[in-house]
Amino acid sequence: MIDLYYWTTPNGHKITMFLEETGLPYRIVPINIGKGEQFGHDFLSVAPNNRIPALVDHEPKGGGKPISLFESGAMLLYLAEKTGQFLPANIYGRYDVIQWTFWQMAGLGPMAGQNHHFRNYAPDKIPYAIDRYVNETNRLYGVLNKRLAGREFIADDYSIADMACYPWVVPYKNQGQNIDDFPNLKRWLADIEARPATQRAYAKAKEVNPNFGQPTIRTEEERKILFGQTASVVR
Repeated sequence: MIDLYYWTTPNGHKITMFLEETGLPYRIVPINIGKGEQFGHDFLSVAPNNRIPALVDHEPKGGGKPISLFESGAMLLYLAEKTGQFLPANIYGRYDVIQWTFWQMAGLGPMAGQNHHFRNYAPDKIPYAIDRYVNETNRLYGVLNKRLAGREFIADDYSIADMACYPWVVPYKNQGQNIDDFPNLKRWLADIEARPATQRAYAKAKEVNPNFGQPTIRTEEERKILFGQTASVVR
């Protein structure tokens, strides 16, 4: 059994998408980040960066004591290796998937995240910051759109690279992007949305957080919890 520490964010969806695709047994442990539950002692023992998602696998491959992991990219690699799915065995296909997974972790996720922050959450609308991150998100969409030309998925077969990227493209409207400008990306988005496992994963999100999918209006207290953290929260 896997305990998945989860909230309804793009990084959280990556893991539920994988788990639903493979049928691995798992239990969701909700961590409401708006309420500061990510700073609880029990969660920090699993995720020292106080960010979701994280997991504890009580039945690791080959046996042994439970293993805990944080960072969604590391979790996807671990789960792919555990199951032998969605990560090719041959060196060429394997590292093609890995490089695009890291591309999401280092580029698409952080840039789109800053885009969300300055466009939607920051109390002061700073034109330079908004333009910077909207434009960089647009560039990254262009990279992915080009990559998908003549390919069904990012690395040909459906893989953890697609699961990593998909949740960060779903909220394209909130990122100031016109998906019609990226026809290959638009087709890919629809194809993954239609997968039964994707639909189950996003249904789980609604079960965990009934407000999922609704416009988010952060209170001042939530802003302090989410955006005002210093080293004091992990001491």
